[in-house]
Formats: sequence, structure tokens, C-alpha cells
Amino acid sequence: MKKITGLTKHWEFILLMILVAEFVIFTLANPKFLRPVSIMSSVTNYISICIIALFVTFVMITGGIDIQAASIIGLTSITIGVLWSDADLSIWGAVVCAIILSGICGALSGFFVAYCGVQPMVVTLGGSFLYSGIALLISSLSKTPAYQGISKFPLKTQDGRFVGFRFLGKGEVFGFLPMPIFIYIILIVICYFLLHKTKYGRQVFLVGVNAEAAKYSGINTRLIIMSTYILSALGASVAGILLTSNVDSAKYDIGSTFTLSIITAVVLGGTLSTGGKGSIAGTALASLIICILRYGLPLCFGISTQNLDLPVGLMLIVVVVGRAMAQKGLFQKVFRDRALKYRN
Repeated sequence: MKKITGLTKHWEFILLMILVAEFVIFTLANPKFLRPVSIMSSVTNYISICIIALFVTFVMITGGIDIQAASIIGLTSITIGVLWSDADLSIWGAVVCAIILSGICGALSGFFVAYCGVQPMVVTLGGSFLYSGIALLISSLSKTPAYQGISKFPLKTQDGRFVGFRFLGKGEVFGFLPMPIFIYIILIVICYFLLHKTKYGRQVFLVGVNAEAAKYSGINTRLIIMSTYILSALGASVAGILLTSNVDSAKYDIGSTFTLSIITAVVLGGTLSTGGKGSIAGTALASLIICILRYGLPLCFGISTQNLDLPVGLMLIVVVVGRAMAQKGLFQKVFRDRALKYRN
């Protein structure tokens, strides 16, 4: 029992139990839920949000917030499309330019937050409008109407295999694992190592706990804060590249509805909005929980995809309340009382 009570102190363990419960409930409701191909497809469709949530975790641990990431997805997508289709730039050259532009956007917002003292909510809200506007402006430079989107990206062989740029979104590795999921796994490992195993990660946590104390201990707090917004923008750029490759369409507003899901995944993963606490494992598990919920509810219970925000919101409330109970030791008290009753 001591091992169980110890595990309940870790929020990641609670999230894992919720994920297991989802699989059990959905499988009992509809055995077709466990089809690997369908699960992989569902996760792939949601992978952009999962990727961005990893990097927004860095921002929120410092006590900030990033609601401009969804706009950077669209900016990345349309930049790739216009540079490739209208500027005759190679697809990989367009990808590099889009990544650089996204990094500049993140650096600009991070500069205003870290060096000018502007509230992160205000900066990133303004950034979301600014970068959406820039994306729309770029789309007007294309011969293709904005509402249609730029498509027919290279390359696909005659036998139907995706290669080149399209391989990023539609290809498979090891014969079964979609490339976007493979990239996501790699990013989880990189982010986990960066946040939890490096000096930089410790500095991110220290800035979130007490920025003034971190400053007096010799940490360049402004640079640390600014760097998290750059990382978040680069993560959004990667998500935009994968999404564009997957759907074979570059549009200025692609991913524009992702903001709430991104923030929900980070908060649900255990990252405090006030900063100083969070984990990559928690964010990854929370993202997967939301993804499986959105896949399982329509398939097993016939809930319309248009109404999925309601159960996701309810789940968020229940889980946040459960986390508060765990932090107050209520779960441990239940297990302890049961243990004493068993002994008697």
C-alpha cells in the first residue's frame, strides 16, 4: 500500500490511470476502438497540438503563457506554400525560411515579455492577431485564392508511396508507425532531456519559482524567458510543417482553432499557470488523453464532433479537482484508511 500511496503523489501516475480507464471504457463500449490503424490515424490528426503543447510547457513553467502558437502554424504553412509555388523556391528551402520566420516571431514576442516587461497574455494575444495578419498578407501574394489553399506538394511515387516533403506527414517508419508520431516521440525525448536533465531546464524552473531570486543567483532571467518563446514558436513551426504535409494544403488559417486545446493539454498535464511546476511527461500524457477522448466518444457513443468541447471541458474540471485533492493528500488518506481497515 505504501507504494500505491507514493505513486498517487505523482500527477503523471493519475494521468496514466485516466488514460488506461479511457481505453477500458471505450473498448467495452465498442471493440472496434482498439483497431491500431484508427488509433494511429487519430493521434496523427491531433499531433500538431501535442507537439506545440510540449514547447508551451517551457513558457508556462516560467510563469508566462503563449496563445500565439496557433497563428504561427498558419504563418508557417502559407510561407511554405507561397515560397514554393509562387517564388519557385525548393520545398526544403521554403521549409527553412518558414522556420526562421517563426523563430523571429517567437523572439519578438519573447523580447517584449522579457525585456520590456509587457504582460505575456497581452503580448501573445497581440502576436496572434499580428502573425495571422502577416499570414493573410503573404497568402495575397499567391496566384492561388486564399480560400482554396496551395496543394500538390511534392513528392509521391507512381506506386502511391509518399517521399520527400509529403513523407513528413503521410509516410511511415518501421512499416507501421506514422512519421508525425515518430517525430513527436523524438521531440518528447528532446524536450524531456532539455527540461529535466540540463542546466537550462533547472534555470527555467528557477525563473518560474522566483524570478528575482534566480536573477540574484546569476541567471540571465530575461534571456531564459525569451528563449522559451522562441522554442514555442519553433515547435509551432514544426507542427505547421507536419500539418501542411499531412493534409497537402497550405493555408493562412490552418490550425487557427488549436489555442484552447494547447493550453488545456499543458494545464491538464500538471503545469501551473503561475509557473514553477510542470513536466514533459505530464503534458504528453494529457495530450494523449484528450486525443483518445476525441477519437473514442464519436466512435463508441455517437457524440458529434461538434459537441466534443463539452466532455473535454468536463474532463478538465474533474481532473483539475482530482489534482487538487491529490495535492492535499486526500487520496493518500483514503488508501491509508483502507489499509488500516484491512489490517484490523
